[in-house]
Amino acid sequence: MAVVDVDPDELRRFTGHDEKSDEELREDLFELGLEYEGETEEGLMQLEFEADRLDRLSVEGIARSLRYQYGDDRGVYVPRTNDADWTIEVDPSTPDERPYVTGAVVRGLDLDQAGLDSLIQLQEKLHATMGRGRAKGAIGIHDLTMLKGQSLAEGADNSITYRGIDPEEDSFVPLDSHAELTPADVLTDHPTGETYADLIAEYERYPAIYDDLGLFSFPPVINGRRTEVNSESRELFVELTGTDQWTIDRMCAIICYALDARGATVERVNVEYPDRTLDRPDFALTEKTVSHERIERSLGLSLDESEVVDLIERSGLDAEASDGGDEGGEGDESRVYDVSIPPYRVDVLHPVDVIDDIGRAYGFNNLEPQYPDVSTVGGRHERSRRERAIRDTLVGLGFEDLLDFHLIGEAENFDRMELSPGDDAFGAAEPTTIAEPYSQEYGMVRTWTLPSLVMVLENNTHRRYPQDLAEVGLAAHVDSAENTNVAEERHVAGVLARTDASYEDAKGRVNALARAFDAELATPATDHPSFIDGRAASIVLDGEHAGVVGELHPKILVEHGLELPVAAFEFRADALR
Repeated sequence: MAVVDVDPDELRRFTGHDEKSDEELREDLFELGLEYEGETEEGLMQLEFEADRLDRLSVEGIARSLRYQYGDDRGVYVPRTNDADWTIEVDPSTPDERPYVTGAVVRGLDLDQAGLDSLIQLQEKLHATMGRGRAKGAIGIHDLTMLKGQSLAEGADNSITYRGIDPEEDSFVPLDSHAELTPADVLTDHPTGETYADLIAEYERYPAIYDDLGLFSFPPVINGRRTEVNSESRELFVELTGTDQWTIDRMCAIICYALDARGATVERVNVEYPDRTLDRPDFALTEKTVSHERIERSLGLSLDESEVVDLIERSGLDAEASDGGDEGGEGDESRVYDVSIPPYRVDVLHPVDVIDDIGRAYGFNNLEPQYPDVSTVGGRHERSRRERAIRDTLVGLGFEDLLDFHLIGEAENFDRMELSPGDDAFGAAEPTTIAEPYSQEYGMVRTWTLPSLVMVLENNTHRRYPQDLAEVGLAAHVDSAENTNVAEERHVAGVLARTDASYEDAKGRVNALARAFDAELATPATDHPSFIDGRAASIVLDGEHAGVVGELHPKILVEHGLELPVAAFEFRADALR
């Protein structure tokens, strides 16, 4: 979940609704799917939402959505742009690992401190989400007046160059520094450089951007101090580099739309690759086609054509109705809508996303519930009944029932638990990884549940003890024997954090669970890297090895900042039949 700090006064100004109270704004924002989480010490609203609408990572984007909701704006808006006066030349020496670049020039910007804070927040939120922690896309924003364009033999009047350099080839003064550093020095001697060093650690040549005065940007790590933006900046140069052209173009479009909302003028930039030239920013519209019948079927509504077009335009999209041709039928049922999507709507990937927008514009609270026209009656699955009984028993034993994320980071799942995927121990297995994770903190499906519970203890050291926590949840690992190549399991796990927590305490809870399900329990001694030697045992239920129980190793406690002993257990839920 992304959390954005928003100034309510700015929100009222950008929407043009000064009469709205904070409470009314919160209600309107909730209709958009933005949840109010409180406010900062400065009185800024903290809004949480699913990170699909990346255009709402700034006050300008949220205000745009509200204006559509209020009916003040309709249809697709595309900012007007001036012709290019600057060129980004991509040198053949540019690292193959990060070959793409895009950009825009912004002029006439009235940037006060609040506007600067909003721009910086938008930049960092885009880095964290669409930019995948700057790995897939990184944004550099510069004061244009501090750049000196290189002369071109032909074409635009000014140019900068994106190229690759040796780590010690050149030097510049990075942000938050007074000393000249080489790119290699930045990665070891600058706090920001240390944070993002891993992104380019394997590069033979580092990405660098030059103007006629020299190196001024070291993407994706840090900008130079010479072009630092402040509240007095009125002209900006926005450059983005990354591993995917589409991604950085969409990120650039979101920034340009936000600055356009502040009255700035966007100026185009030519991006000259060795084999082609691109005209940027890319404000091209995309198209989706959705049928009238599918809209009505998905939403359970009866709508005429004009109503559908009206709802689409109130969502900030454009629509043109046409005959569905070979879809068959006559009247509204055969109609289809060719929907135009603005470039900042990176979330619209499928016609269903358009239908979701139509439903929101109509108002999901305005939909009338209907019983499905089916003859069967649903019931709880056997697995669900068993897990519910396990949870009830755990609560009866004094545990607090938890529901944690199934995704986790590799460090949390393995390293911080003193475990390796290749160990012969419960929880050690080849993990199922996410190809393009939202965050490295959630890059894989957990192979066991105990790390999640220990993380909860780590985050609640300020709470009163004892803390007895339990979860029945998903774990998974790679298994070629499965047709999906992934084995999914349901695990039962519990932790007891208290001054007198011991192996016996944890075993006693497992024994009580086994008795409740008429299962025979055995606990032969075992070795496990997460537990103290001699204070751990296998959990064997009805003759089947199903898990582990014991006292967590002091290394685990120190790693997670826990000052009390912790006894824990975990086993497969299907072992209780």
